[in-house]
Amino acid sequence: MANRSLPARNYFAALVLLLAGLYALVFFTGTSRAPQLGLDLRGGTTVTLTAKTPDGKAPAKEDLELARQIIEQRVNGLGVAEAEVVTEGSSNIVISVPGDNGDKARELGATAQLRFRPVIQSDAATQAAADSASAGATDSATPTDGATPTDGATPTDSAAATPTDAQADPSLDPNRPKVTQDAAAAAYATLVCDKTDTTSDTARPDDFVAACSQDGTQKYLLGQTIIEGTDVKDASSGTQQTTGEWVVLLDFDNKAENAWAEYTAAHVQDRVAFTLDGRVISAPTIQSAINSNPTTITGQFNQTTAEELANQLKYGALPLTFSQATAESISTELGAAQLEAGLIAGAIGIALVFIYALLYYRLLGLVMIASLIASAALVYACLVLLGRQIGFTLSLAGIAGFIVAIGITADSFVVYFERLKDEIREGRTLRSAVPRAWVRARRTILSADAVSFLAAAILYVLAIGDVKGFAFTLGLSTVLDLVIVFLFTHPLMAVLSRFRSFGSSRMSGLGRVDKAGRRPRAVATGERELVGAGSGAQDRSRA
Repeated sequence: MANRSLPARNYFAALVLLLAGLYALVFFTGTSRAPQLGLDLRGGTTVTLTAKTPDGKAPAKEDLELARQIIEQRVNGLGVAEAEVVTEGSSNIVISVPGDNGDKARELGATAQLRFRPVIQSDAATQAAADSASAGATDSATPTDGATPTDGATPTDSAAATPTDAQADPSLDPNRPKVTQDAAAAAYATLVCDKTDTTSDTARPDDFVAACSQDGTQKYLLGQTIIEGTDVKDASSGTQQTTGEWVVLLDFDNKAENAWAEYTAAHVQDRVAFTLDGRVISAPTIQSAINSNPTTITGQFNQTTAEELANQLKYGALPLTFSQATAESISTELGAAQLEAGLIAGAIGIALVFIYALLYYRLLGLVMIASLIASAALVYACLVLLGRQIGFTLSLAGIAGFIVAIGITADSFVVYFERLKDEIREGRTLRSAVPRAWVRARRTILSADAVSFLAAAILYVLAIGDVKGFAFTLGLSTVLDLVIVFLFTHPLMAVLSRFRSFGSSRMSGLGRVDKAGRRPRAVATGERELVGAGSGAQDRSRA
């Protein structure tokens, strides 16, 4: 059986080539030599959004990806460095912002609903103030000539005279009566605004609403939605070529452009409000019919306010409604403390395994320790490369997965070594026992690792958030465990078994087993043995 096996040097050569290839990629294909750390280890905020649909089913894959792209654009527009926006599962979007920018991350996760509504009436709410818009920031642009100016801000996406409820909050009762103008006017009469007021962010497109400006200084009575925000094609800020004043340029898609042209032609000198989640971000006056893109929005803008408004119009609308499933913020100091604690926990776990291996298995324990060191080298290179290629970040949960995996890896060695003891108990030498023990032990090792990997895969598919990191590292460690056992541990045992000193009773940890194992094998094969006590020993044979 041993003769049919490949020489041990072939297995070692395969492992060396694998490690050399991985570390060549580590050192020559990127600048970072360390794994990327998750926000819970370096500090930051993670927000998980779950998409909601009217029928309660998972959203369309295309809609989820479009929402992710819009949120990612919003992140980039706000200038948040090293932020990540990824889809997770069939209905989740995860926003990760490093550092102490928790408030920005939570704002980015807002389920924005952008709409254009006619202004029926407006008054000062708490104090007289000019209408203003505020939001994040966006790239500046140079407006084109021929656009029709308006006063203040611009409309948003969608084009329909009477939009459907597709963008409405699915938690609302679809059979609920529409809010009439009289009902909204009654609410408007008693409306008191402040910056935190959210009076009308549950309104449907066909409702009349009483709303506040974003800064809480104005209140508005608004009509039914003219255009939805999802039909805004682009928005940018820049300066007028003739006057040098800051303006905002707004482009609609074809359908919304036609609807906007019809509406502006019929409502010259009327005001239109741009609402974001029920708050009025701007309410410009229509100066003339706007028959083509772009719409130029003028007013008392400076660079900051023009960029903020353009960003709201460009990135304000999402194709899906989201609820915030989780939101976790970790300070940079706490992240560093958690990283230190995780490394200490891992070091303690490894130290205990080393001590146990040396006390129980002696020289075999050194084989186990060497195998774990080789596994650590393989894991480290994989983490660095996975961080570069797929953006994998090591979280505290991921460290926990590796700590658990230490036990799984050590268990493979225990299975092998205990099977080796069984072979020696049957009377075989260490050299002949190694290949026989390996053939039997590898079935158990493969079965155990297959179950562990299957559990990790199922957990990864079904879980969200940090649990996915735990499942990923557990599954990765399980696969690498097989690589080490097959390419390092067994070949090393095959080489060491050739040395008589390694199998000595004092060194290998198999000495007592060797002494106890000879007798059963002699009986089983019909060999002669001496039985008796004192000087009256007799020679007898057993069939």
